[in-house]
Amino acid sequence: MFAYVSFINNAKWKLLKCQKLRPYAVLLSASKKTGKGGFKHKHANLRHILTKKATKRKRHLRPKAMVSKGDLGLVIACLPYA
Repeated sequence: MFAYVSFINNAKWKLLKCQKLRPYAVLLSASKKTGKGGFKHKHANLRHILTKKATKRKRHLRPKAMVSKGDLGLVIACLPYA
């Protein structure tokens, strides 16, 4: 997958063959970008073996959560066009 990028070098236009960046498909489906530039994600531990987990614990895992500041750089690096 390549993209052609034009740039000016010595007052002449040239075409340069650059490789496109591929985003991680898992992160595209698992996270959503917010209006202020953050990302929301779904909580873990709510897929299976739910009988031993308390109702309060499952209820608090239900809403989406924001990606922490420490992990935000990794998410942005994996999603170059988001």
